[in-house]
This record gives sequence, C-alpha cells and structure tokens, in this order.
Amino acid sequence: MNKFKYLKISNSKQIRYLHNDYQEKLYIVFLHGFMSNIEGEKPKAIFTYAKKNKLGFLALEYSGHGKSTGKFTKGNISKWSKEVETTIKKVVKKNKFILVGSSMGAWLSLKQFSYFKDQIRGFLGIGSAPEFLQNLMWKKFTKKMKSEIIKKGIYNLKHGNYNYPITHQLIKDGRKNKILNKKIKSNISVTMIHGSKDEVVPTSYSRKVLKLFTKANKKLVIIKNGDHSLSSKRGLKRILLELDKITSNMV
Repeated sequence: MNKFKYLKISNSKQIRYLHNDYQEKLYIVFLHGFMSNIEGEKPKAIFTYAKKNKLGFLALEYSGHGKSTGKFTKGNISKWSKEVETTIKKVVKKNKFILVGSSMGAWLSLKQFSYFKDQIRGFLGIGSAPEFLQNLMWKKFTKKMKSEIIKKGIYNLKHGNYNYPITHQLIKDGRKNKILNKKIKSNISVTMIHGSKDEVVPTSYSRKVLKLFTKANKKLVIIKNGDHSLSSKRGLKRILLELDKITSNMV
C-alpha cells in the first residue's frame, strides 16, 4: 500500500500527498481534477511508472479534496494554485519536473508556469479544462440557477451520480484566473490527450491549450471513443506511452 504523507502549509491547513523521492532526478507532478483525489487509477499508474523508471513523483490533494483539510466550498483556483506551488517548492525543491494535469489539474498546471518557468520541462494534459468554471458552467447555467447562486452564494449542481456544490466565490475567482489569453514561451514538449467521446470538456479545450505555447514541441492525441477521465486500461496505456515519450527525451 502506498503511504500518503501530510504537508502542513499553515496552522489550519494540511495537504495530503504521495511522493517518490529521487534526489537530483526528474520529477513527475500529477494534478488531479475538480472534486477528485489521488486514489484514482491515473495517479496510481503514473506513480508506478515513476518508480519503475527511477523518477521522482508527486501527487497532491488540494484543500477540500480527498483527505486534505479544509472545506471544498471555501476553495477556489487561486487557493488551489497556491497550494500546488507551495507543495512543489517543499517536495520537488529545485529538481526539474514534468506536469501532468487532468481536467482542472491542467488549468492549475498552466498557472505554475509563471512561477517555476525553466524548472518545468514538459507538460501532459488529460481532458484539459482551463477556465471551465466560466465557459462550461456559468455560461450554461439557466437564469434561475444564476439567481440562486447569487442570492444564496451556492448552487448544488447535479451531474450523473455526483453533486457539485458550486459557490459564487468560486465562479468569481475563476474569472480572475484567466489563462487562455496568455502566451507561454517555454521550449518544452507539450502533449494534450483528449477522449473523442468526452461529454464534460470539448476537445477544443486541448487545442486552445496548445495555442498558448509559442516555442514548444506540441502534440494533440485524440483517443477514439475515450471518455473524460481516460482511466480505462486503454486510456492509461496511452497516457503512459505519451508520458514516456516526454521523459525519454530528457533522462
């Protein structure tokens, strides 16, 4: 069983993380999606890949997610981005790393480029969802839903078997964290993987992310009949294959 650890980043906040330490080695940093955690198939598969290839690994749960402390309804993109930055500084330290961002994790990954710059040596996005709060939620909400969220400060969005408590502060904070209007000049490998049957985030979002990189070696992989999570055996196999192509150029 993998041993999870906790990083105290303030008096009231502890972040749960999973890591594999190889000093002076390339790290893989996995950032999960909205209301997800690090016990899913993707972080497990990537952690196993990192161990097998003697690479460093870090996956963390943002506040209000998984077993990290804090209320989900108090979180937002600004806070979660900052927690990612703090944890990378404490765990990865000065090592170079590759970001692997799943869904909202890709948005949080893009936020790290302004801070870590040359330390980031590659980026793999899975069903990338930058700016989804405004474009895929708020814009599609009915007048009734919008009025409830403004009046009560929260709306419980039902999607499939899940219930997402969407707060007004989360939506407003998302607008402050626009990323699709920025250019990233890092000369790295950037691969976006997206399922053709993704019913949560359109494949156009992966294309939008690739456009941000002006000097990168860019690639788009559309997985036929793939869903949003790409956690099936076939999806995981392709994710690891593309990750291996990025790491093998560097190790």
